[in-house]
Amino acid sequence: MNDDLLFEDEDEDPGQDSAAAAGAAPAPWQVLIVDDEPSVHQVTQLVMADFSFDGRRVHFTDCYSAAEARAVLARPNQFALILLDVVMESEHAGLDLVRHIREELRNSNVRIVLRTGQPGQAPQEYVIRSYDINDYREKTELTHGKLSTVFYSALRAYRDLMRLERARNGLRRSIDAITQVCDSHNLRSFCSAVLEQASVLLGRDGEGICASRVNAFAAARMDGGLKVLAVTRAYADCRAEQRLDELPPAVREAFARCMRERRNHHGELYYVCYHRTRDDSESFLYMAFAEPIGVEEHELLAAFSANVAITYEKLLQREDSAATQDATLAILGEALERRAAGEGRHVQRVGLIAALLAGAAGMSPAEAEQLRLAAPLHDCGHAGVPDAVLHQPGPLSAAQWLVMRGHCETGRAMLARSARPLLQLAASIAHEHHERWDGAGYPRGLAGQEISLAGRIVALADCLDAMLCARPYRPAASLEQALAQVRADSGTRFAPDLAALLLQQEAALRELYRRLPPD
Repeated sequence: MNDDLLFEDEDEDPGQDSAAAAGAAPAPWQVLIVDDEPSVHQVTQLVMADFSFDGRRVHFTDCYSAAEARAVLARPNQFALILLDVVMESEHAGLDLVRHIREELRNSNVRIVLRTGQPGQAPQEYVIRSYDINDYREKTELTHGKLSTVFYSALRAYRDLMRLERARNGLRRSIDAITQVCDSHNLRSFCSAVLEQASVLLGRDGEGICASRVNAFAAARMDGGLKVLAVTRAYADCRAEQRLDELPPAVREAFARCMRERRNHHGELYYVCYHRTRDDSESFLYMAFAEPIGVEEHELLAAFSANVAITYEKLLQREDSAATQDATLAILGEALERRAAGEGRHVQRVGLIAALLAGAAGMSPAEAEQLRLAAPLHDCGHAGVPDAVLHQPGPLSAAQWLVMRGHCETGRAMLARSARPLLQLAASIAHEHHERWDGAGYPRGLAGQEISLAGRIVALADCLDAMLCARPYRPAASLEQALAQVRADSGTRFAPDLAALLLQQEAALRELYRRLPPD
């Protein structure tokens, strides 16, 4: 199963009706009998042999002492009901076990029904007031009618408590997921959390699959195929990139019908939502239940499906816009670099080295990514430098050097016209990437931390890559030679802390130059 998909909590009650919704027999309710009299076990199980609640039978576990029960309860379990004797190893063994369950095991969900053959030793009013139990019965009450009343009351309360707990967990997961829905990858976590929450809010245990198929324009990265966004436990084998013909038969047929009819439809124990966005992307939600659901539940599921579809579409659009911006900036940087008789991948490598340094320097991933995008524009001011100066094969004259130095101010002026944060960052970099730590740089002779961190980082990244690129007037240096020069210029040309960080990244730099070698 793809790790990107987030399923229901592992500590959830495994006996829920979800198994029935998926076509398997529902797990039984787990009942623990703790009593030192074997006959009480036998009679209880005989009388309740045919009992069922919510379509689920009961399964009994027998313990004949409080000590034995402590050992059983110490292991992972999902007991819904404990029928507990008061007097066993001691006169208050059962009462001590109640305290152990509630206070030490911190299990407040299991329903505890105290049973005694000696009511005088444990007065009912005192016990109910002093101990966290849910009912108090005498052992003589072993008739089918009286035991059924106990079982219905206890199991119904346990079921509702577990639904509330699942609702809290689902809501917590939904809130956590909402704060992280920043891309289509994280949307799957959000959808899984909300898919579980939707089932809980309906008051019915269900199993389902949420999927999407984007339109041809937006599907460049997905080949127009179906993408499974979320699943519940019964469909955990479904992969994120699942083809329609690979889905379980009932789901496949339901989705295929939606595609043909372009509308919701339902059967006796399932409901399928279909939503088509304005951009012609499609969203599907299949939910199966143990028992029929009503019109209001249908409307809730339809609203969920529509909102997931719209959210997913908007995130894909945002990702596409970001990718377009990234590509545009890279193309512009490479075009300007080629005009300066350089090779286009220089600016790409400068961006990657800058991002690497930014991460090492403690910048957040988002800040490092912004720097990666902005750094390739550091020499955009070359657009204002005449070809005769830009393509000069030998040393520049004093007048030509003055013109060349002006590209920093030209680049700043070009980029600063935009109020967008990314281009404002690029303007600062263009202005400062020839400043030096010792103040001997240009255009303003800034020194030390007067130079912005981004300017200091890109100055180092630009110089490193430039040394590894051949020029008409000098051969390319090796990475070892370039790093040795960085070490020599630390504290004069380059910020010493950044130089030290760069020298620690030799392995990452070698990998980068293996992937993107200088031409």
